[in-house]
Amino acid sequence: MLSAIMEDYLKAIYYLQDETDERVRTSTLAEYMDVEQPSVTSMVKKLAERDFVHYEPYKGVVLTETGIPVALEIIRHHRLLERYLTERLEYDWAEVHDEADRLEHHISNQFADRIAEQLGDPAVDPHGDPIPTADLDVSPPQSGETLADQQVGDKVRIERVPDNDPDLLRYLSEHGITPTTVVEIVETTSFGMVTLVPDGTDERVALPEEVARSISAQTLAGASN
Repeated sequence: MLSAIMEDYLKAIYYLQDETDERVRTSTLAEYMDVEQPSVTSMVKKLAERDFVHYEPYKGVVLTETGIPVALEIIRHHRLLERYLTERLEYDWAEVHDEADRLEHHISNQFADRIAEQLGDPAVDPHGDPIPTADLDVSPPQSGETLADQQVGDKVRIERVPDNDPDLLRYLSEHGITPTTVVEIVETTSFGMVTLVPDGTDERVALPEEVARSISAQTLAGASN
């Protein structure tokens, strides 16, 4: 059995490794986990001793074939819990990330499968992140584009939004922007703002470029003016 903190490390390494497709530096992992780097190095060595990660000092860490399925199991638990909390218990999508973080270590795979069955085996969580299947397969994103990659006149469908910023999630929700929402890019500025209009409204929503770059979107064919 792994401790909850060990599972958290494996999940974090998976996320960071998936973003860059490279080894994860311990300094990057420390920043992500919000802990001191010596603590990260100590934990990574423990995980390496149990063959969950491969670690080389000064080169970073990567999940092994043993570590990947453990990380994916926890991610499956987490994202199914987020979906269940929003759909069945009417949690706000800005609240479910932290709640799922607390619960994900304490449910069995069988329990997770029952949640999936009750929800109709959903493909994504409330924020658009893919939910690993019971066989731990993960669907790749439909595109690698973000809102910041778009041009004025482009129409796009929102795919994924970051789930770790409750204030951003509330802001997006207040303006009707969630995964599957279609928006049109109406303005980009030299000082780093992207302005969009959700489909069916006249409301202009301005986002800093850094935020726009964190939101995945798929360009709709033939939508650019």
